[in-house]
Amino acid sequence: MGADLVQAFPVAARVFEEADDALGTRLSALCFEGPEATLALTEHAQPAILAASVAAFRVLEDTAGLAPSAMAGHSLGEWSALVAAGALALAGALRAVRERGRLMQAAVPVGVGAMAAVLGLDAASVEQLCREAADGQVLAPANLNGGGQIVVAGHAAAVDRLLALASARHARAQRLPVSAPFHCPLMAPAADGLRRHLAGVPFAAPRVTVVTSVAARPIRDAGEIPTLLVQQVTAPVRWEETARALASGGATLALEVGPGRVLSGLLRRILPDVTALPAGDVDGVAKARGALA
Repeated sequence: MGADLVQAFPVAARVFEEADDALGTRLSALCFEGPEATLALTEHAQPAILAASVAAFRVLEDTAGLAPSAMAGHSLGEWSALVAAGALALAGALRAVRERGRLMQAAVPVGVGAMAAVLGLDAASVEQLCREAADGQVLAPANLNGGGQIVVAGHAAAVDRLLALASARHARAQRLPVSAPFHCPLMAPAADGLRRHLAGVPFAAPRVTVVTSVAARPIRDAGEIPTLLVQQVTAPVRWEETARALASGGATLALEVGPGRVLSGLLRRILPDVTALPAGDVDGVAKARGALA
């Protein structure tokens, strides 16, 4: 992850050098060489994705003069947006998301929680399914992704009950291969730990509009950023609303500046009039540069 950018662009190599220094470990080697099982552990994956995302953003800044009118991120991606907007230093963000990942993994023992994607139902129907399936346990919408996709999170047994209920109602639903039930009340211990960590992290007002997925609105000032980042741990990601808030200023191009292309696909379904391009690797950067020209 990120290796092709580092080989092609010195500015990307500097991001990974900064990441290694900030974390006191060879994050770059883990990203480029693996082992994949170690990289997939959330305490490693979160700083790795952050570094790769910031690297791609800085490549586009450096080579194409990228100057976005607004930014947002889906869960962890909101940290990348804050770094790109100058609200948070990269080194501090890397250390914080490593701690965030460790706290989130420790909050719920492996196997106790789960997540599932539900396709083809509206939010109200999914909320009703969660209420029926919970049976005294935790189960709630976690990602309101748009395009007919809603992810739920909670106790594993409650998720299994929801899968059965969804099938009986001819809705598509499937478990997701995740290590913990993110963005639900089971993450409260992680939120508490992150709040303590962020007490020592400096924030600044974003230089560019950043739309927070917690409230689907622009961040108002530096003072509310740590509170929003803590709330994000247990709150659902309101991605469809966030995307529409991003586009409300008349944007016509959206770049997914990070590994993967999931958000580009979602944006095309939510905002068919907006061109959405993945721009997290060398090929994506080249296409993004063409679109920005």
